Amino acid sequence: MASVVEFKKLDNSIKKPSLDPLMKLVRTDLDRVNSTILEHMQSPVHLIPQLAGHLIAAGGKRLRPMLTLGAAALCGYSGDRHVKLAACVEFIHTATLLHDDVVDESELRRGQETANTVWGNQASVLVGDFLFSRSFQLMVMDGSLHVLKILSGASAIIAEGEVQQLITTNDTTTSETAYLEVIQSKTAELFSAAARIGAVVADRPKDEEDALTSFGTNLGIAFQLVDDALDYSARQAELGKTVGDDFSEGKITLPVILAFRRGTEVDRKFWKRTLEELDQEPGDLEKAQELILKYGALDDTISRARHYAAIARDALGLFSDGEPKNALTEVVDFCVEREF
Repeated sequence: MASVVEFKKLDNSIKKPSLDPLMKLVRTDLDRVNSTILEHMQSPVHLIPQLAGHLIAAGGKRLRPMLTLGAAALCGYSGDRHVKLAACVEFIHTATLLHDDVVDESELRRGQETANTVWGNQASVLVGDFLFSRSFQLMVMDGSLHVLKILSGASAIIAEGEVQQLITTNDTTTSETAYLEVIQSKTAELFSAAARIGAVVADRPKDEEDALTSFGTNLGIAFQLVDDALDYSARQAELGKTVGDDFSEGKITLPVILAFRRGTEVDRKFWKRTLEELDQEPGDLEKAQELILKYGALDDTISRARHYAAIARDALGLFSDGEPKNALTEVVDFCVEREF
């Protein structure tokens, strides 16, 4: 059993940040988004809704579509376009999860068997393609070339990020700069697009659109940094996936990059054996956790996440105070302080 490295706990007298304020703000619209998702994942080919529904039913907080809904509320939007576009964002995200699980050969997601484990890689890839196609249909239905440019561009950049990550996997010479380029592409880009759309549908000025783009980008980077730290620290039941997935797959994340750079030659030989050669033995995960803790790699990863979170908060400064701004600010705090 792997050892557990815990972050410093928050003061119990202080209410922990959560997604509850944002969920309360967008609940009605989110119900409409979920209905739109169910409607547009239907197909006469029964395997498609069956497989897609398996992943969607597995849970997830719908964070990305909620960013679209929350940003629209922040911009005072009162129309309907944001609902289908939020569903579009979720389809893009779900498609990338299906493809990721195939590439990573993952067996569990959120504690449940992955679609590729149940139905195989071919079906998962093809249904992922179907969901991407559905997302583009929703973009076309919206009728805005500006929206189409944002979301189609995000889809392309996400794919580039996945390929970049494939290149850096098992490469212990990966730099922090290269790592940040990967997470900005594969994670932050969709956060950015999701938030930016809120300003676009509300026809807000460019400075507000740019502010929400910055908000989403920096929130996405902070989110992924914490996610990568949690993979070496949190309990399996709290995290929703097996602790050490990144380690077993040879992924080079920031905790590893920092520990590798700061370690001894003996330590670096350990990382090369386990991550480059994937020659892993019982107890290696515990050893990796010990090295990451020893060299302060977790604390520094979280510190970097807090830096990007601060930029995301500052980006909201342009907007008027009120419930939407407060809810989105708490999302930033939640993404950094979460301890699943």
